[in-house]
Amino acid sequence: MSVPKIHPFDFDPTYGLGISELRTMRAPVGPTNFDEFWRSRYARALGVDPRPHVSESRLCDANWLVYDIAYGSTDDFPIRGWLLLPRQGSVERGLVVGHGYGGREGPDFDIPVENTAVLFPCLRGLSLSRCPPICSEPAGHVLTDIDNPERYILGGCVEDLWLAVSVLIQLYPGLAGRIGYSGASFGGGVGALAIAFDKRIDRGHLVVPTFANIPVWLSLPTIGSGNSVQNYRKSHGDIMGTLALFDSATAASRIAVPMLIAVALFDPAVAPPCQFSVANALSTSNLHDIVILDAGHFEYCGSETQHARLAEKVKLLFGAT
Repeated sequence: MSVPKIHPFDFDPTYGLGISELRTMRAPVGPTNFDEFWRSRYARALGVDPRPHVSESRLCDANWLVYDIAYGSTDDFPIRGWLLLPRQGSVERGLVVGHGYGGREGPDFDIPVENTAVLFPCLRGLSLSRCPPICSEPAGHVLTDIDNPERYILGGCVEDLWLAVSVLIQLYPGLAGRIGYSGASFGGGVGALAIAFDKRIDRGHLVVPTFANIPVWLSLPTIGSGNSVQNYRKSHGDIMGTLALFDSATAASRIAVPMLIAVALFDPAVAPPCQFSVANALSTSNLHDIVILDAGHFEYCGSETQHARLAEKVKLLFGAT
């Protein structure tokens, strides 16, 4: 392993923890209404007709047919993104791909899947789905309606993912029961919440997921969205009543489908103990595969080799019927 030793941060992004300590991290049990809160939201989301609109995109690729897509989410929120369809072969599976807090400027043409309809939504308030007055910058976006659990922006983003699944099933009814999810960082955090309560998602892939083990997430120095929430909490008081309902590690303990999760030993944006809280919540089942990276949200020696190996696992996960 080549965990970075030299970095520009005024804190240690390993937080002084090695693999043995990280493997002991456990997910919070969560509030007593955790499951009821999410099941109710999911039931409401299932009642929304996304009314997808698909049009030919200006983008092109040798292996994929590229389409612009728009659909309606909860609260009549307009979501935009891209849909990739294979130029060769047939559509046998579906995949929803989330994005990090940097948003998304386009689809990932190198995604290692075949015979798959791949939907890349931009979640509410971000990238193609920008909608003032919602702040499109991570530091502001993560605070949107944070004092109100029913209105908190992360809940809407989870619903955007559920509606993306609805879109794929509406466009390709034969995909029901054969739709996966993949997301990193921000997309990993909201993805864990989405997978936990949507039985239409049959497998998932999370990379360095955030919003996990909220008490720890709020206590450690970071350059990520957690820093904004920590500062807000200092000036506005306790917000655990909201945040405990959005803990991706708590959600991960409810996931029963096959999962591939990649976690990092060094990460200045998403603290490794928080990431491992998600992985460890999944590790009681042999349906789950955990990949340990040297670093996340940071360039490091050997990253290409590690990510190439991870891509092979992704291909196997989403290539299975």
